[in-house]
Amino acid sequence: MMATSLGYQSALMIDHAAPHLILVGISGSGKSTVGAIVAERLGRVFMDLDREIERREQATVTELFAEKGEPFFRTKERELTEELSRTGNMVLAPGGGWITNTDVVALLRPPGRIIYLKVKPETAMARIGSERGTRPLLMRPDPLGELKRMLKQREPMYDAADHVIDTERLKPQQVVEQIVKVAEAARRR
Repeated sequence: MMATSLGYQSALMIDHAAPHLILVGISGSGKSTVGAIVAERLGRVFMDLDREIERREQATVTELFAEKGEPFFRTKERELTEELSRTGNMVLAPGGGWITNTDVVALLRPPGRIIYLKVKPETAMARIGSERGTRPLLMRPDPLGELKRMLKQREPMYDAADHVIDTERLKPQQVVEQIVKVAEAARRR
């Protein structure tokens, strides 16, 4: 049940009638960084799906990939998304590969609003920095090449988002302001 996994106070803040804001993009695009700030500004609950899966499984994403495999992780991602489909009014930051499973995306959209935080792989790698070891799909001999390959594969899905924000030259607060405008515009509809 959602109230149990999020905590009582957080569950009270969830408005089932308001759509989720779902931030998508490659690793290093800023989903978690700006998502938490956006949620605070809008009085919503923020959830980084990878961190929530880690909390529930009591293992890091890297450990889950190594010990149980990517299919296990994708199953947990789907289960969490199904759970979130019964709620609303949250700011969600799924992992970069979440968008590739159209059946999972369809659980939240519509009514959820997908916002693509667009960034070049080189910029994303610089942002990731020493955290690369926490991202199993980037733990390869050529992480930048891997990120470019993933972006090439995923970009058509990312580009199908409801809104695209080019974060390349924006500070996190500027990205937050743009997302807040999107949320306010969606609320007026």
